[in-house]
Amino acid sequence: MASAISTQELYRRIERREPLFILDVRNTEEYANWRIEGPQVVSINIPYFEFMEDEDRAVAAVPEDKDIVVICAKEGSSAYVADVLDRRGRRAVYVEGGMAAWGNTYHVATVVQEPDWTLLQINRVGKGCLSYMMFSKGEAVVVEPLRNVDLYVGLAEKHGVTIRHILDSHMHADHISTGPELAARTGATYYLNSSEGSKVPFEPLEKYEKLQSGNIEVEVLVVKTPGHTPGSLSFFVNQKYLLSGDTIFVGGLGRPDLGGKAREWAEDLYDTVFGKVAALADDVIVLPSHYATFTELNEQGIVAATLGDIRRQNEIMHLSDRSRFIEAVVESDSALKPPNFLDILAINRGDFQVDQEKADELEMGPNRCAAHHVASS
Repeated sequence: MASAISTQELYRRIERREPLFILDVRNTEEYANWRIEGPQVVSINIPYFEFMEDEDRAVAAVPEDKDIVVICAKEGSSAYVADVLDRRGRRAVYVEGGMAAWGNTYHVATVVQEPDWTLLQINRVGKGCLSYMMFSKGEAVVVEPLRNVDLYVGLAEKHGVTIRHILDSHMHADHISTGPELAARTGATYYLNSSEGSKVPFEPLEKYEKLQSGNIEVEVLVVKTPGHTPGSLSFFVNQKYLLSGDTIFVGGLGRPDLGGKAREWAEDLYDTVFGKVAALADDVIVLPSHYATFTELNEQGIVAATLGDIRRQNEIMHLSDRSRFIEAVVESDSALKPPNFLDILAINRGDFQVDQEKADELEMGPNRCAAHHVASS
């Protein structure tokens, strides 16, 4: 019988840049839409049914000299295929929980650890979604809360802090925000920009220029960054760290087309890049809410870059001509959109709720929140 590997261990091996050979046995369309990638990852797709129909032929297509990691949607098919390979003398393991578990795998990294405050980056590695938790003097601020509410509660308990403020930079289209749920559970205040049209209880962010929590100063509206949605904001922390939401990524800019107003919101994005953000220094560290590929992680396993490096590497940020910039960004309207983004937006808006199983189904897949075609990566 083949043994299993957890998604946490799989991520650790990817982060250590170990060579990995992945056999994905989902159907071809699912594989093309979303798969495990990394700097030393090689993967092939042989659908499960091919092992059922012609085992000899399917096994022959798998390299004999590789350690094989088999994955499917939820585990069952990959366990079967790994057993087949094991029986045939191949070295194979299967991934516990499959891609469903991969999409709900989290990694916590420390960005700042100083005597008076700490900043953590919470990486939902299977989706490329990023969240942040900052704490100082016993109080914590959570930015872009992801699905795992227990994770934030556990981090607060571990560090002996109380969550006071929960902020979403905008209404997300790729994942279900747990801001309201986390606020209800912890007694914290949940903040969102009123222009996002949410029906859930929240404190309007536009009322605040700054939020203070211990030695953490979060500037709001001063670096307002519409573009991805009309109510998108960024948060400038301690005059050094720009939590940029879905507006500026390490490898791209936020796509402005999901609301069906690509040209109008691209105008806002231009004003952001060449107005508000242009006033920030090159040594400001950008911490986005998403990333597209593993190459955007630095050597510390953190998705971050200085604003100066992003300006130099991202060609779209050199297009100071307004009309050329807008035309380039509007092209993102033809890019693939986040899976089920209309349903996810409706849930985040408060139109309806879903159980955990349905939420997993809706969220499965990549985030696709950047206009990747305008990025150097």
